Amino acid sequence: MVDSSPSLRRMAATVLQPGFTGTTAPDWVRQWIAAGLGTVVLFARNVTDAAQVAALTAALRAERPDVLVAIDEEAGDVTRIESGRGSSRPGNLALGAVDDPALTEQVALDLGRELAEAGITLNYAPVADVNSNPNNPVIGVRAFGDDPHLVARHTAAWIRGMQGAGVAACAKHFPGHGDTSVDSHVAVPRIDADRIRLDAVELAPFRAAIAAGSQTIMTGHLLVPAIDPVRPATLSRAVLVDLLRDELGFAGAVVTDGIEMSAVTARFGLAGATVRALAAGVDAVCVGGEHADEATALLLRDAIVDAVTAGQLPAQRLAEAAERIERLADWTVRRRTAVTNGVPSTTADGPARPTVGLTAARRAVRVRAGGTLPLRGQLYVVEFAPPHNIATGAETPWGLREPLTRRRPGTVTVRLTEADPGRTADPVLAAADGRALVLVVRDLHRHPWMSTAVDQLLAARPDAVVVEMGVPVRVTGGTHLSTYGASRANAEAAAELLAGPAPTRIDSVAPAGIDSVAPAGIESAVPGSLSR
Repeated sequence: MVDSSPSLRRMAATVLQPGFTGTTAPDWVRQWIAAGLGTVVLFARNVTDAAQVAALTAALRAERPDVLVAIDEEAGDVTRIESGRGSSRPGNLALGAVDDPALTEQVALDLGRELAEAGITLNYAPVADVNSNPNNPVIGVRAFGDDPHLVARHTAAWIRGMQGAGVAACAKHFPGHGDTSVDSHVAVPRIDADRIRLDAVELAPFRAAIAAGSQTIMTGHLLVPAIDPVRPATLSRAVLVDLLRDELGFAGAVVTDGIEMSAVTARFGLAGATVRALAAGVDAVCVGGEHADEATALLLRDAIVDAVTAGQLPAQRLAEAAERIERLADWTVRRRTAVTNGVPSTTADGPARPTVGLTAARRAVRVRAGGTLPLRGQLYVVEFAPPHNIATGAETPWGLREPLTRRRPGTVTVRLTEADPGRTADPVLAAADGRALVLVVRDLHRHPWMSTAVDQLLAARPDAVVVEMGVPVRVTGGTHLSTYGASRANAEAAAELLAGPAPTRIDSVAPAGIDSVAPAGIESAVPGSLSR
């Protein structure tokens, strides 16, 4: 049953945020934009390079100038605009480790300018979650840290930088995904904190985001019994209206996390979750990470229309949601015009520098030095790869092979997983004989197989250097580097310390030598001091 009213169908299309496949705009997407589609979302599969993305967004805007073009670009480990080679900027945890809000603002401004030049107007970032559970499988280095006050000040700084470039920011995942041990891509995480704890921890960064003027907030598919014991936040009026709107005073647009995620679809299905989210107070439904086709868009548009016709979704609620998306689109047009015309932004310390990402990554590195750096001679590098995190994207490279090989030709790098029989100590020790040994890990504390292998290698080779490119909960070995992320910028900063300056230029800037980066990163520390 689909109502024939064009205005109703147009409103239903306005609140959808679908993705698509390919690096050019399909005919169906262009037709939908002309017919009122509110937003198009880009993923890594849609990105080749800056020129291609700019051409793509120009084609989308040729259908309607105010269409929102969104992307999920956090920088650091979660990058779409640089998915093919890794982000040239560190992610949130590295910025939190430095704890310089002005630097965070500059990194976000730098990223925002790149997105704006490519024609992107909405970015699903920053992550405003407080990563208070070190076993969190999906947030980790994506958060600024485990201190709510630190996370709050950097969330606000990141939003100021991004929106200073004319791109709408989106604080996520409300009301806070940090204190979980379940990934909402696969199941429903549960936050068992009482309301006092929620106010002090989870909600603090979102208050800061609202105060900083974040144009949008993304819901988390989380069950928070202290607020609603039955419905996940994305489907809960108590969370989205009573808390977010009425109590916290947020007046911008509320966007869902990917609606196809199992945390909401396992029980209600794709269409059912979409209708319930809109009824609960959501203004836009993000879809297309997995279902990137016109059939899905039609399914959801028709489900929305049917729900209004049947009285399950009040027409006034849909109209309110569509109006907020139209206001957001108007903000992006006005803000881009202001930035283009040279209206001063509110960013700190003037314009961002092209090297701000590498500068930030260098400042983030922490070293417990039990030996001499840079390492001498040839290197043997073992990268321990944990199971793939859905949020990061399998296509994004990580590790130290490229930057170390560039500095030390002849470097040998192997990558091991839990399934590899060669991850036992003997083969590695034999292959590494006569070479400096570097052990690269991500979230060592969360993977027993990884910890066992590293302990065995360190017992035989106490001179080995451990490089943690995840959350540095477990600090082991004589010399230990914490990069607070696995982006290309993080890897470059670590490689400078391990092997000295590179003979070639990176991002048009010759990396500084060991002497110039060491004061910001090397410190004599007990393990506990590496987490800030």
